[in-house]
Amino acid sequence: MKGKKYFEYPSKYYCVDVGLRNARLGFRQQEETHIMENIIYNELLCRGYSVDVGVVEIAEYRNGTKLKKQCEIDFVVNFGAKKYYIQSALNVNDPTKLETELRPLRNTNDFFKKIIISKSSMKSWTDDEGILHLGLYEFLLNENSLEL
Repeated sequence: MKGKKYFEYPSKYYCVDVGLRNARLGFRQQEETHIMENIIYNELLCRGYSVDVGVVEIAEYRNGTKLKKQCEIDFVVNFGAKKYYIQSALNVNDPTKLETELRPLRNTNDFFKKIIISKSSMKSWTDDEGILHLGLYEFLLNENSLEL
């Protein structure tokens, strides 16, 4: 992720109170994925992190033609010299969904910590690529969960 690319992606908006969000929308849009992402964002702010959205540009080749694609990283989290890339995923049981979440993390081309938070009560684990897989409950209940 490079300078300007960091800011070229459209802004995202999060509610401080998810209950107020739901009331404002008339309890119509109960999209668990968006609510979970909002909760993660609020928790990161409460812990004192600076939080942004990131974009990674990925080059693909199809039929001999180079295509550039932009993939979003849900959260680029900074705290002093520490930086984390975090993907929020309701469920990563499906291999296609897991690949969708892993793809931008694999293409950041740096060595900052990469994390996927999914709605599960699984025990945290790190895969062969050094990406931390963290359950939502552990993230919320353990203030030091990003350091695992």
